[in-house]
Amino acid sequence: MPAYDPRTALLVVDIQHDFADAVGSLYVRGAEEIVPVVNDEVAAAVDAGALVVYTQDWHPENTPHFEKDGGIWPVHCVRDTWGAEFHAELTVAQDAPVIRKGIMGEDGYSAFSVRDPRSGESWETTLGTLLRSRLIRRVVICGLTTDYCVVESVSDARARHLEVDVITSAIRAVDLRSGDGQRALERMGEVGAVLV
Repeated sequence: MPAYDPRTALLVVDIQHDFADAVGSLYVRGAEEIVPVVNDEVAAAVDAGALVVYTQDWHPENTPHFEKDGGIWPVHCVRDTWGAEFHAELTVAQDAPVIRKGIMGEDGYSAFSVRDPRSGESWETTLGTLLRSRLIRRVVICGLTTDYCVVESVSDARARHLEVDVITSAIRAVDLRSGDGQRALERMGEVGAVLV
């Protein structure tokens, strides 16, 4: 278990019903197994006075992110639906900030930035500003999914000169193509993240 302190943030990525519940529209195999591990990390972070931040896919009903509108994904995490809510057993720390991604139909793989799927234009979420305001130097990352939102968040965190620990027992991969999860782990290591 990584150590926490007030200069560290725990980033809990997209543990939502559509990904982490067996009846979710984009269920990730084994995703529900990470919830107790993540809850332990949340408790440890809160006890140490670390910042806990959650991310949430929060899509409109129609977006080029979805297969029906030209993208690659089934409809998932449509805002204000059961599928977009945090998993029922996930501990959500009191007053913890929530970074919502994809709210205007953009691709929201990273917690730090989003991208227009048509133009390729990207822009920042509020996470970077939040971490700087709290003088955060290190992030511990867990959640879903290894090969999309986790690896992209790790890469963006490292590009912003943050130290990064990834809790490998608290992530799961989509594996759209066989081996995607393993390749994502290798990429995280290559950019300087510590795989815990």
